[in-house]
Amino acid sequence: MVQKKRFLATVCAVTLAIPLSACNLASEGGGGEHVTLRLSHQWPGVNKQGGGDFRAVLAQRFADEVRKRTNGDVDIQLYPNDSLIEDSEAQYQAMTKGTVDLSVYPLDYASGDVPQFSITLMPTMVRNHKDAQQWENAEIGKRIDEIAEANGIKVLTWVWNAGAIGAKSPQPIESPDDVKKGSVTRAAGSYVEKMLERQGMGISSMSSSEIYNGMQTGVLDSAVTSTSSFSSYRLQEQVKSYTSPSGGNTFWFMFEPLIISKDKFDQLTPEQQKIMEDVGKELQNFAYEASEKDDARVDKEFKKAGVNVTPMDDAAFEEWRKAAQPVWDDFAKNVKDGDELIKLARQVSE
Repeated sequence: MVQKKRFLATVCAVTLAIPLSACNLASEGGGGEHVTLRLSHQWPGVNKQGGGDFRAVLAQRFADEVRKRTNGDVDIQLYPNDSLIEDSEAQYQAMTKGTVDLSVYPLDYASGDVPQFSITLMPTMVRNHKDAQQWENAEIGKRIDEIAEANGIKVLTWVWNAGAIGAKSPQPIESPDDVKKGSVTRAAGSYVEKMLERQGMGISSMSSSEIYNGMQTGVLDSAVTSTSSFSSYRLQEQVKSYTSPSGGNTFWFMFEPLIISKDKFDQLTPEQQKIMEDVGKELQNFAYEASEKDDARVDKEFKKAGVNVTPMDDAAFEEWRKAAQPVWDDFAKNVKDGDELIKLARQVSE
């Protein structure tokens, strides 16, 4: 065995094209199989003080704790801000091809490959953080886990993010009646886009990181994205009104879990797998609490910048729910098991 490891080490040293992880060498201190994993996500990296976008902080804490508990045998390299995969929506495909091993990733981005994932960004299906946090242990959560693993990924930490509506107009977009026909918005999620198109909005597809420039150049009149992204991408510098989820209502709630490639997870030792699962579970409360705190933090940040911040009230939410019903019906009719997923999700939200 010693001779075999020395031979593999020599091969890896000579053949630079072979990554260290592929050589499956035992590390000096851990006694297990050494592996290097790549964790890619779209948000700005953690700042020098260890803070920043909580999704980036989650990724950093996960990597640090796994490295610590495995004595360095599992080394997770972080690639924030789309620095490894330029197209943030393509990270699911990169994971299935082995280019990326882990991600903090909005599952709806992969709905082109797995249409069922759109249930996790169905407009008005999740109303607030209380609703969102019930999914994990409900039947709908079990189905999402099953669908994810059947399609090559495993959820380690459940992450939900509330969304807001930012507009260049001082008049906030609180209800469908506030939509200016012909105005152009950016909104992640194909069914969210369909709902907004039915209200007379034009849709410009782009990543969250491009919204600032879209508003600055006049391409966008408004945008719908997570509260965390509104802050991380400094959109208070571009919007004059902001419809906040802090009052307990929003039509946009996105599931953005920490996930790992199922193939890569299966290649880990049982001990390494348990550590990955344990660390993911231990970060669960942080993920929920940090997301909820972001709503109030961003409200304060935008008010300080002079933005008109308006919480969505119950009446406005009910109007959006009526507007969402046709796209719910479309999903139920045209997506495999769509009707079942809608019914399971409604059991939580109602």
